Amino acid sequence: MPAYKEKNGTWTVKFKYKDWMGERRQKTKRGFARKKDAEQFEADFKARYIHSANIPFRTLTENYFEDLTINQKIDVTTAARKQQTFSTLLLPFFDKKPINEIDELDILNWQTWVKQKGFEKIPDTGYAPTYLKSIHNELSAIMNYACRYYKLPFNPCQKAGSMGKADADAMQIWTLEQFEQFIAYADKSGAKLAFNILFWTGIREGELLALTPADFLPDMKLNIDKNFAVLNGDHIIKNPKNEPSIRCIAIPQFLYEDTMNYINGLYGLTQTDRLFMFTRSFLQKEIKRIASKAGLEPIRVHDLRHSHASLLIEMGFNILMISERLGHKSVQTTWNTYAHLYPDKGKQIAFGLQAAKTTGITTNKTTEDQVISLLGEIQKMLPNYSTYETDEIIMWNREKKEKSVTDRKLFDDIVCQNINPDEAFVVMMKDGYYEVNEHIVFCFASKGLPVKFL
Repeated sequence: MPAYKEKNGTWTVKFKYKDWMGERRQKTKRGFARKKDAEQFEADFKARYIHSANIPFRTLTENYFEDLTINQKIDVTTAARKQQTFSTLLLPFFDKKPINEIDELDILNWQTWVKQKGFEKIPDTGYAPTYLKSIHNELSAIMNYACRYYKLPFNPCQKAGSMGKADADAMQIWTLEQFEQFIAYADKSGAKLAFNILFWTGIREGELLALTPADFLPDMKLNIDKNFAVLNGDHIIKNPKNEPSIRCIAIPQFLYEDTMNYINGLYGLTQTDRLFMFTRSFLQKEIKRIASKAGLEPIRVHDLRHSHASLLIEMGFNILMISERLGHKSVQTTWNTYAHLYPDKGKQIAFGLQAAKTTGITTNKTTEDQVISLLGEIQKMLPNYSTYETDEIIMWNREKKEKSVTDRKLFDDIVCQNINPDEAFVVMMKDGYYEVNEHIVFCFASKGLPVKFL
């Protein structure tokens, strides 16, 4: 039934529809000042509650966002970021267009429009490729939602192809020597301590800015259970990024002492007050300023986290330990992100290849020896997932070609004839194996025996 006018001059709309269970229902709404308003209510209601592919893009986006927030699929800062993207870069272009009329060409035209918006905002470079990729992903997620719940036959974003790129430019890292050079020029006590904490712990910027004196425990451990964020201009403390982000990590004694000295020098600071009252933008400006004074190429503040992880890898620490320390969701994330070389090691490889090109490879090794050597190098590249404390120990008898699973006690009993068992165990943790004599070799089960002993 179309909208009709009441005796009092207002408009009423009455219509029938099927709900999400397929049952027929009737909806009546009164009190509209204009017929146009009553008809628009009917159109909006049907678009919102009748799951059809002719739903306007704006209504679909509202339903999608409501699903994310009401069902707590995202946190408040992610919700604010998405809402900003929707209102500035999606809705102005697609607005009330039915989603089943949005095709691949519309997506391509939208991508061009977004890039133009980027150059309007940032004339020199436009939006970063990773940001363009994230915007496209937002639109594609909405269209996937429509495919699942509104009978949209396909996602036009997938047919049109993406824009931008998923991975940022190669991370920048500072070696220990470079960081020491940098920190020597830090002339603001708060910023200096903040950069030291970031480099020597690898925590995230938001985790740093949420720290309180109570988070520094007497046994020289740092408790990380909250995150700092800015939402609509307000400073808020929220839950960490994910469950593994809630952690307690050991910190060096000098860092603990420096932090205690800093805390004791702040008048009126309580145990629950934020230790650092500045923002991310302050840290980024400071790292650029200090790096310039120190004669270093500036890096992002987040790259101090990368530098910490790379330092730990360089020192030979277990990848699982590093992953837990960084609060990563999985060990694979840590390995994919940080299995890289320091810059100067890349140069060593280049020099070696240049020498091979110029003089060739001179060796007296047999083909078998070269294969064994190659396998040994490959084995060194594999991530060591052993936690050592719980890992099984394998004893290999080279003469009999026999192996047996043993324990720490037998290991200690055998090696104590030549060396302190604790020292031998440290060697095995470092190298992955310990050679007792020409007949007996121990190794960790997860690491495996070096090829040369087989």
